[in-house]
Amino acid sequence: MGLLDGKAAIVTGSARGIGRATAELFVSEGAKVLINDLDADVAEQTAGEIDGETAVLKAAVDAFGSVDICVNNAGYTWDGVAHKMSDEQFQAMLDIHTIVPFRVARALAPHWREAAKAERNEGKEVFRKIVNVSSTSGMMGNAGQVNYSAAKMGVVGLTKTLAKEWGQFKINVNAVAFGFVETRLTGAKEAGEEMTAPGGEKIELGIPEQMRQMASAIIPLGRPATPEEASGPVLFLCSPLANYMHGQILNVTGGMFGGMYT
Repeated sequence: MGLLDGKAAIVTGSARGIGRATAELFVSEGAKVLINDLDADVAEQTAGEIDGETAVLKAAVDAFGSVDICVNNAGYTWDGVAHKMSDEQFQAMLDIHTIVPFRVARALAPHWREAAKAERNEGKEVFRKIVNVSSTSGMMGNAGQVNYSAAKMGVVGLTKTLAKEWGQFKINVNAVAFGFVETRLTGAKEAGEEMTAPGGEKIELGIPEQMRQMASAIIPLGRPATPEEASGPVLFLCSPLANYMHGQILNVTGGMFGGMYT
């Protein structure tokens, strides 16, 4: 028996990194997963490599008949200091990290609310799950990421408000705030990797190696997380083990410190 037997999940940004690790873990626990990513070719490849039931770039309800879980993970970074940042650069982070999760949740609302009303009339409790991905940059701020930090703190407000509105429908809404996780977004900038943003801009990925070393130095566990380690807390929040977890932000940081509070 898997923790997610019989469940269908959407995991956005699931062709690579944390999203892919989450999709793989969900499938191993019995779920059907919709693979979603900006890069259609990589999404198709990922779906083919995962040993389980997946679908790519379809409406999840059409693919699986229903949706039980949504993980809003898609995102990227576009760093810069505040006094040199353009409106476009700031808005791009709000769009992908805050507006997109809102629109996904809004699209699910009619399906989930009506199902919950019918189940309530039958005297049944059926829990559905939304997990939004935030960041310690949103919780603590991070120099060079005023746009990303603002967007990721916006995710916190979105999560807590949806939890207040949708608890009556047995929709658990929580978030994870990741610290330093090894992905292409946090790899060494010297490697020269880049991506194409939705607007067509070429964005350099990664952080300078010196900063990577400094980041590891403030993590008591001594190293960044792997994507697989990051996916575990997401599974927990999407499983029946977390049916009474609601409106919470789960920090997944290896004990990282560096915020402006005690």
